[in-house]
Amino acid sequence: MATVAASHLSYPVHVDARPAPDQPSRWLWLVKWVLVVPHVVVLALLWAAFVVLSVVALVSILATGRYPRAIFDFNVGVLRWSWRVAYYSYGALGTDRYPPFTLAEDPGYPAHLDVDYPDHLSRGLVLVKWWLLVLPHYLVLVFFVGVGAEAARRVDGLQWVWEGGLIALLTLIVGVALLVTGMYPRGLYDLLLGLNRWVLRVAAYAGLMTDAYPPFRLDQGGAEELTVVTGAPPPAAPPALGPAAPTQPAAASPVPSAAPAPPTSSWTAGRVLGVVAGAVAVLLGLTGIVAGIPLVMWQSSLRDDGYVTTPTWEIDTAGYAAVTHELVLEGAWLDQGLGDVRLRAVGDDGDIFLGVATARDAAAYLGGVARTVRSDTVLDDVPGDAPAVPPADADIWVASTSGTGPLELVLDPEPGRFVAVVMAADGEAGVHAALDAGVRLPWLGTAVAVILPVGVVLLGLGVVAIVLAVRAASRARREVGQP
Repeated sequence: MATVAASHLSYPVHVDARPAPDQPSRWLWLVKWVLVVPHVVVLALLWAAFVVLSVVALVSILATGRYPRAIFDFNVGVLRWSWRVAYYSYGALGTDRYPPFTLAEDPGYPAHLDVDYPDHLSRGLVLVKWWLLVLPHYLVLVFFVGVGAEAARRVDGLQWVWEGGLIALLTLIVGVALLVTGMYPRGLYDLLLGLNRWVLRVAAYAGLMTDAYPPFRLDQGGAEELTVVTGAPPPAAPPALGPAAPTQPAAASPVPSAAPAPPTSSWTAGRVLGVVAGAVAVLLGLTGIVAGIPLVMWQSSLRDDGYVTTPTWEIDTAGYAAVTHELVLEGAWLDQGLGDVRLRAVGDDGDIFLGVATARDAAAYLGGVARTVRSDTVLDDVPGDAPAVPPADADIWVASTSGTGPLELVLDPEPGRFVAVVMAADGEAGVHAALDAGVRLPWLGTAVAVILPVGVVLLGLGVVAIVLAVRAASRARREVGQP
């Protein structure tokens, strides 16, 4: 490798870019969102592997204080690939040269990224730096990349929405400048490189690749003072961007007489596919396990005579009615995913009434009536008067029953919005009862028998695939004499 020395020690995450001699195309940026789709799909899978391998690295750092070198190379490659795609597309619009599909360094591509491999990492910091220590930077990056940010303005009945951060906004300005003038403003180029450099430094720190805290510093410009570039040193001066400038003779730069060939990457396409497949299997397996555990709990502890039953609502209201939150039943899953619905109520004092009505009919009957409405776990007391007629005389109920209890209603679910209402049978104030609901889930037994075991199997297969690919990459490094 050819290494460009610096007068001072720079940050160990090196993000470099070289503006092309020719200006980017006036119009190509308008369709890059289509051209970059294959990279977006691949990067989605690579970032899934990045997350899983970062967890493996965390465990290794806790145990040994070292980041496994093969995993380090893979994760640096993911950052490098992401930077090349961002530089080509809407992170900078810095080049029209299509990014290569490789984790390895491409000396001929104008965007480069490298991270100094750490000999040792703090075991204590690894537990907090990726979420706690880096939190101030996350707040800054929300402004830069616009994660979760949205701006909207309504003009003449139309709502204009902008979702994105400063980088996206500046890139849009660059695109408009290219379209109108055919020139890339040099100041915006330097600023965008600085913003992306900040983002990638934080990503590497959060990815546990270094203990050096990212500086709160906007290092603008394409070339860093200390940059690791395989195969060729940087030019003495970057080509001009923006308005054309008089041509100046380039200063001579020391070029090695024989630049070493780029090192062969230990991450071949097959090993990358193995890690990605393993990571996806691990994530799917964990999802199956996380989803399967509640299903097992429902089956073992919440089932009552074949029903999955809710916790009991102890109703104690001075109003005239207690109303459950809306139950919305819709979609094809009603035919296959939901069986009978059961409501049970027990009164503490005197006869009670239990009825089910559509939300609209119940609202019409109880409009202006003092009642307690349950919304999830929140109770809302609505002031009002007595109902016009006792509940049994209201012709709104899909199903109803009354008596001293215990009362039970079993319904065949139908599409619509429904509520359950508990009242005193004579319609007087004061309702004191206990209510629960249950549902039959015909698929529950099959789900318990399939989802959890399949999740465990996928997790195991994913771990095996990752271990084999990482070991093969590590062995390949040793065979070529790399540490």
